[in-house]
Amino acid sequence: MTVKSLADLKIKLFTDGADKAQIVEMAKQPWIAGFTTNPSLLKKAGVSDYEAYGRDVVAAVPDRHISFEVFSDDIPEMVAQGRAIATWGKNVYVKLPVTTTRGETLYDAVRTLSRDGVNINFTAIFTQEQVARAVEALDGGAPSCVSVFAGRLADFGYDYRPLMQDAITRARATKTIEIIWASTREAYNVVEADDMGCHIITAPADVLKKLPALGSKTPAELSLGAVQAFREDALSAGLKMTVPASHAAE
Repeated sequence: MTVKSLADLKIKLFTDGADKAQIVEMAKQPWIAGFTTNPSLLKKAGVSDYEAYGRDVVAAVPDRHISFEVFSDDIPEMVAQGRAIATWGKNVYVKLPVTTTRGETLYDAVRTLSRDGVNINFTAIFTQEQVARAVEALDGGAPSCVSVFAGRLADFGYDYRPLMQDAITRARATKTIEIIWASTREAYNVVEADDMGCHIITAPADVLKKLPALGSKTPAELSLGAVQAFREDALSAGLKMTVPASHAAE
């Protein structure tokens, strides 16, 4: 069984999260290539003054990709927010969802922004049609990413692999588009994405922190470690059980 180590990975590793202290901590790792945020993560981090937060994070990490998402649900206003966000730094990618909450698509909007020089992260992609139209809209524009939510598809029982492979193939036929494997659930997803030739994977810090341990233990060592942990926890919990003498001797 061949197991990859962190050093074997060719895929770019992004941290998904909005806590500034965590972003700064993860930026100390040379193998972290960028960062992605979204409104849900901003809410969790307690962000309210978006521009002040964004400019602060860019100043703290000026040399790596950082995605900031628009939050309006009106397409003209989303475009205006995108243009404003793009001014926060040269390393900024403007994140726009594939549709509004009413199902209005943003393909024309991202095409315009991309051709105006705005780096785009087109997000919430779940279908082959969305992939195809996203790539068509962004091809030939500024550097851009298409975020495919593989993990969330898996949560609902869908095989994400054909969609991911199609997206990667389409993007690799362009000069400006990279695919982001999004909604990562476990460390092995990083290995899967790397095997497929995906450009980028974004994952929570707690998943990424497991990567230095890739390939460091054999299955037999993991088995023994699990047994030892169970025994140590039983002793520390003070578990007690009365067993008949006849059974104890068996």
